Amino acid sequence: MINPESAESADTPICSAKGCRAAAVWVLAWNNPKLHTPERRKTWLACEEHREHLSQFLGVRGFLKDVVSLAEWEARPGAEDSAADR
Repeated sequence: MINPESAESADTPICSAKGCRAAAVWVLAWNNPKLHTPERRKTWLACEEHREHLSQFLGVRGFLKDVVSLAEWEARPGAEDSAADR
């Protein structure tokens, strides 16, 4: 989830953890099987500090599908299409 509160945050992906303004370095890909088709991936962004916490939150619900570095995620084909899900 990118929260573009300023021009700076629009250029720099920010962690999705509540209240965190740190730069994101991880992408947590997830979906809720009750709401989304199996191939659909929503994304949360995480800084180093919040990666584990956000992963556990999604994991205990069975939503977490993948955790990759932001650089790796952006290098994947179709990365621009999935940016709207953040």
